[in-house]
Amino acid sequence: MKYCQSCGAQIPDGTTFCPSCGAKADGGVNPNQPNPQPQPQQNFQNAGGRPQVNPKNIVTAIILSIVTCGIYGIIWYINLVDDVNRVCNDGDSNQSGGMVFLLTLITCGIYGIVWFYKAGKRMNAAGARYGMQIADNSVLYLVLALFGLTLIDYILVQGDLNQFAGQ
Repeated sequence: MKYCQSCGAQIPDGTTFCPSCGAKADGGVNPNQPNPQPQPQQNFQNAGGRPQVNPKNIVTAIILSIVTCGIYGIIWYINLVDDVNRVCNDGDSNQSGGMVFLLTLITCGIYGIVWFYKAGKRMNAAGARYGMQIADNSVLYLVLALFGLTLIDYILVQGDLNQFAGQ
């Protein structure tokens, strides 16, 4: 049995072309060992060389958070953490959004307050790294979170993330 070097599919003996991808048998077939399927490469950077993040309409996110009694706010928070980690890519926090949400829940919100403070510092550093004007809002995030205004923190962080997305 032969295996295609292009896609790794099995090719019956005496076949000129790969039935899966159409590669020629001359030089395109390895009779000994299958090759793994080629993996599509993902592009995690946008045109400006910045990490790719999906922009969110802030007004829609606020309305959905209110209409769903905060359930969409949880989803927004988890996505916000994941996007900040993707943009910053500084090794400071490798915790997923779900883990940050869980830790925030377990610590009665204290971990979330600390996370927002760190996010302000990290976003400022990431902005400088990519030549963008991202203010160091860490103290503002901290004060807002202490007063229970984390929705405003979501809005401000999402605004900075939308800047990275080119919005």
